[in-house]
Amino acid sequence: MRIGELAERTGVSTRTLRYYESRGLLESRRAVNGYRVYGDGELRLVQQIRALQDFGFELEETRPFVDCLRAGHPAGDSCPDSLDVYRGKLAEIDALMDRLRAVRMRVEAELVRAESRRQGASVPRCELEGRT
Repeated sequence: MRIGELAERTGVSTRTLRYYESRGLLESRRAVNGYRVYGDGELRLVQQIRALQDFGFELEETRPFVDCLRAGHPAGDSCPDSLDVYRGKLAEIDALMDRLRAVRMRVEAELVRAESRRQGASVPRCELEGRT
């Protein structure tokens, strides 16, 4: 199939497909007229890449999944290197969640402090400024 058809079938722009190819994630052959021609396997590779990117994987992190499919495995995550990428992504997500929990705790503590300070004060100046 030509690049336009692959783009249409995957919902990816032709520019993106050429970029994937330049990064070694896709392969094409050239027809007599110079057009890129992709095999059906490339369709599956693009679908795998897009699915992983939808989960937040960087393009380079998709490489082990692509290599696994190219090696003839039934799924891109059938290989040990792909599993390692999953583990790394989970560790990254866990670290982000830990940081978010810490920030949330700090914001909650500031809210509690501000509310208790407000309850102990008479009418705050900021509320009086809006009145005439």
